[in-house]
Amino acid sequence: MTLFAEYGQILIILACVFGLFMAWGVGANDVANAMGTSVGSRALTVKQAILIAMVFEFAGAYLAGGEVTSTIRKGIIDPGILTEAPELLVYGMLSALLAAGTWLLIASMMGWPVSTTHSIVGAIVGFAAVGISPDAVNWGKVGKIVASWVVSPVLAGSISYMLFRSVQNLILTRHDPFARAKKIIPIYMFAVGFLISMVTMLKGLKHIFKDADISMSFGECALVAVGIGLVVSAIGSVLLKRVERDEEAEKDNRFASVEKVFAVLMVFTACAMAFAHGSNDVANAVGPLAAVVSVVKSGTVEAKSIMPSWILLLGGVGIMLGLATYGFKVMGTIGRKITELTPSRGFAAELGAAATVVLASATGLPISTTHTLVGAVLGVGLARGIAALNLRVIGTIFMSWLVTLPAGAGLAIVFFFFFKGIFS
Repeated sequence: MTLFAEYGQILIILACVFGLFMAWGVGANDVANAMGTSVGSRALTVKQAILIAMVFEFAGAYLAGGEVTSTIRKGIIDPGILTEAPELLVYGMLSALLAAGTWLLIASMMGWPVSTTHSIVGAIVGFAAVGISPDAVNWGKVGKIVASWVVSPVLAGSISYMLFRSVQNLILTRHDPFARAKKIIPIYMFAVGFLISMVTMLKGLKHIFKDADISMSFGECALVAVGIGLVVSAIGSVLLKRVERDEEAEKDNRFASVEKVFAVLMVFTACAMAFAHGSNDVANAVGPLAAVVSVVKSGTVEAKSIMPSWILLLGGVGIMLGLATYGFKVMGTIGRKITELTPSRGFAAELGAAATVVLASATGLPISTTHTLVGAVLGVGLARGIAALNLRVIGTIFMSWLVTLPAGAGLAIVFFFFFKGIFS
């Protein structure tokens, strides 16, 4: 096609710039939400949270980000309708990246915790339905994605509720909660190590070793994951031995020493949450970018493309930059304003959210991490009764979610016709 022969390099460069911009927005807005529980419970400082997130977000994006990417890249738009005009998909994906990135920039500047998944899916549906044809949108797939936005906070809330109830029953209500915490918490640490290593091996490593002839059965993966879980548990046990009882603080708060033990566990769950978030949400930035690169190089929409490692790398770098430069803006909302968080509550919320995101990433559903984490924090709050929740803040968060879809769609439609006018 003459358009791609003439402007192919320009289109790919634009896609890379907009993809990096979108990934920056994911880092600035969504990652701050993901780390908010750690900061809000005072288990980690802002600097420590940013450092952990930068390492594990990048690892999650690069090692386990490819599965969800295929949904964002191919699942939302029906490729059959665009066979005769592949350039429309290129204009659309460029406009979706720019629109979602712009909305995330605005939201981050205002300090609103919005959903990056809402932003990009709304943008793709917007340009496809208005700029191409309503038939171009795979409404069945969109319906599943929308359903996952409802299911994910409910699932995360349920898991977090049960986790915190287990903490209450196994540790907090016992005669010597500090001693019990030191015995029980290594089991939770094992669960964190097992969960993350399983999804990495089952769904992530194939993107790293796709050129090498390496394959592992489910049983082999589970065996390795058990080993990694035991190592994580052992490291945690060593760290726990350094935590000493603070009898002075216990006079004011019976659980003061227990919360110090949970603060160690929060480091592990923060790593898990950052990895899970990176694995799921990098797709929002690199899925459309991969679509543009594939179409420009092949000249057709239907060509199946392998996710190049450099695209996942670009997404991981963008997320890190966004978090490091602007993540502090929205980190406080989740951690301090929905409900009062302590390390024990924050642990339950983070591990519940991480488990939900990892499951979604493994099945290819681009769920909203913001929804998931808010659901998890709500679940922990409900374990203490409805009075523990700040309903006004929750209402504001829900309103920002509602605005995100039409904002992403509207901006994408404007940008779509702009690119179409320039290049056509």
